[in-house]
Parts: sequence; C-alpha cells; structure tokens
Amino acid sequence: MAAGIVVVQQYQRMVVQRFGTYIGTRGPGLRFLIPILYHGTKVDLRERVTRVPTQKYITADNVVVDMDFVIYYRVMDDQVDRAVLEVQNFEAAVINLAFATLRSVIGSLDLATTLSERERIRDDVQIRMDEVTTRWGVKVSQVEINEVDPPPGVKAAMERQKSADAIRTAEITESEGQRQAAINLAEGERQSAILRAQGQRESEILQAEGDQQAQVLRAEGFSTALERIFSVASTVDARTMSLQYFDTLKSLGSSPSTKFIFPMEFTSMLSPFLGMGGMNPPDGGNNRGNTGNGTSAEGETRS
Repeated sequence: MAAGIVVVQQYQRMVVQRFGTYIGTRGPGLRFLIPILYHGTKVDLRERVTRVPTQKYITADNVVVDMDFVIYYRVMDDQVDRAVLEVQNFEAAVINLAFATLRSVIGSLDLATTLSERERIRDDVQIRMDEVTTRWGVKVSQVEINEVDPPPGVKAAMERQKSADAIRTAEITESEGQRQAAINLAEGERQSAILRAQGQRESEILQAEGDQQAQVLRAEGFSTALERIFSVASTVDARTMSLQYFDTLKSLGSSPSTKFIFPMEFTSMLSPFLGMGGMNPPDGGNNRGNTGNGTSAEGETRS
C-alpha cells in the first residue's frame, strides 16, 4: 500500500482506494495520496516469466514422470483492478493453477503421448489456464515444457525398444536390399535370355533367307542354262546331232562294257547317214515293205 507522494512508473498502474472503496486506476507519473484517507496499490504490467519447479505427474497408464515448465503471463492494462480486488496474490494463484492444470492434462494421456506430443500438452495447459486467469485480469501468453523425465526402469525399457526397432529396421532394410538385388539379377537374366533368343531367331531367319535366296539363284541359274542349251540346240540340224551321238558312241566304245542300250530315237537319227552310204535302213517296217513287194511279184508270176 502506498500513501503520500507516489511515483508511478511507465510500466506500472496504481489502483486507488478511499476508505477501502475502489475509486479508480492511476497511470504513470507523480501522484499524491492523502494518508489514511487514500491507499494505492501499484501493479507491474510487464510480462512475468516464472519457472514452475519439477513435480511428479502420473500418466493415464500409471507411469510417474517428472516435469518442469515455464509460464509467461502478464496483467492486462484495462483490468488492473481485478488483479488487486479479485485475487489475494495473483502470482501465487497462477503458479498453483499451472500445477493443477498440468496434472489434469498429463492424467488424460499415456506415457508415449506425453513424451512425443509436448506441443499438444503446452497448448492444452495454456488454454485451460487462460480460461481461469481471465477473471483475475491476467493473460497467460505462453507455456513451454522444458523436460519430461520418466523413471529409470521405463528409460531402460525404452532404450531396449529403440535398440530392437533399430535392429529390426536394419534387418528389414537389408532384406529389402537383397530382395531388390535378386529381382534386378533375375530381371537382367530374363532380359539377357530374351535378347539371346531374339538374336538366335534373327540369325536363323537370316540364314533361312540366305538359303532361300541361294536356292532361288541356283534355280534361276539352272533355268538360264537350260534356256541357253535349248536355244543352242534349236539351231543345230539333225546331222550335227547325229555326229554328237557318234562321238558319244565312240566314248562308250572305249568303255570295258560289252552291252549297250540305245534309245529308239537314236536308230531313227541314223537313217540319214545310212541313206548317204547307199544302204537301206535296218527298219523292220521297210523290210516288211520289200517282202510285200516280193510277194506281190511272186503273185504276178503265178498268174
């Protein structure tokens, strides 16, 4: 309480009471309060930073954790009288409210959520505190959780779990690598087999096409040769052909064989040469003709 000449700083406000009745709030500057008649209470408007000591909290799965946090709050300029008239000590009230609110929030979460979702806890604490401190003219601007410390046994179990998870992840990664390598190897072998089969098929096709073209060329050559032989043979007369037969017969005569077979066409081709020598062709038909003439002559003699 202040009386007499009072200096109010720029960051302060003074709640003035006369005979215990609130009469107003004074801003910064030099103020004079008549002793006994007036009383003034100065309130700091600057933001306060209070570190809440480490306390034990129980999670929803009955695990005790140690936590400490920091709260930032200030008295609102237009509600300074509430900080004086509505609560006996707003600073102590804010700190104790922070304890109770954090216990309530942690009690609704399990250990895993408590350790992993600090932002969620911070926001929940801030919202719940702000709903209560508004009636005191106090604004909770921020809550920050410094540390969450589980019991040693829980720490050891968590470390073992992390180690097991790391080993499992490594094994999964290694197996996935081996699987991918096997897949890549099999795919490579498959592609290689396909390429080899395609190469062999193309080689066989090319070889078949080459054989086909060779056979066509040989057939065309043989046909051309036959055409040339035919064209030459068509210009040769019968006597020339007979001479060719005689040459062939001569070559056959030099052979040690004693029996020869000649086509009927060969004897017919000898008839011109027999005619040239004044000899009758050894033709069965002609002999029969002569016999016929003789018979006819004999017939005439008988008559």
